[in-house]
Amino acid sequence: MKILGLALVAYAALVAGCTMIQRSLMYFPDTNLPAPGDAGAPGFEAISYRTADGVELVSWYRPARKGFPTLVYFQGNGGNIAQRIYKTRPLFEAGHGLLLVGYRGYGGNPGSPSEDGLYEDARAALAYLQGEGVPMVRVVLVGESLGSGVAVRMASETKVKAVILEAPYTSTVDVGQAAYFFLPVSLLMYDRFPSIDLIADIGAPLLVIHGEQDRIIPTRFGRRLFKAARQPKEAHFLPGAGHNDLFEHGLTDIELDFLARLDKPSG
Repeated sequence: MKILGLALVAYAALVAGCTMIQRSLMYFPDTNLPAPGDAGAPGFEAISYRTADGVELVSWYRPARKGFPTLVYFQGNGGNIAQRIYKTRPLFEAGHGLLLVGYRGYGGNPGSPSEDGLYEDARAALAYLQGEGVPMVRVVLVGESLGSGVAVRMASETKVKAVILEAPYTSTVDVGQAAYFFLPVSLLMYDRFPSIDLIADIGAPLLVIHGEQDRIIPTRFGRRLFKAARQPKEAHFLPGAGHNDLFEHGLTDIELDFLARLDKPSG
């Protein structure tokens, strides 16, 4: 009984400790951000805007060429927007506009990331584009990993041209519970990003891309999310790809093809 009691105390301490530090286990920001020119981002401007809760954010923006939509890119949980230039280069070089959304707490931006905070950051980014004369019907939301939950939430609130999700999930609770099966994650998690509850509210064309070898967000979550989505939709589950190497397995070729077909009549 004494051993059992000690084990229970140790487990309770583990649960309490993980609960307190859970956001540090979820968000891994790089707090430095170079100038766009120093990051090999030609044509981008560092722009700033204020969120509804008063956070001044810096993001990078390159306007679209005439006739092309503007992509709003919500990054995953690590690094900063400068580290997404390599994988978005084929998109903006093709003529698509690109707004790389800087989150609070990332890339020198003030504040600390949270689910509600990232939603506010996203809403402010979309409001900035509208202020620049870009209508939401010419906007494509792109969500990478954690950012897929942000993209889904924005697409459930706003009518956009299309949505692209890279390595998405049903909810971060599901992903966290799978990774920390020995903890009551579903009871304790703060930032839940419940994409599965919102995906059916999206009427825009949807593209899902996921690596079959993904060990961080297993494809069962992406498949379940895709199944719950409305038409029109398409998915590419790439046999040799993991979580962080979708680009090396044809990610942008798939995205460029999808974007090229958006304005073409069906049939």
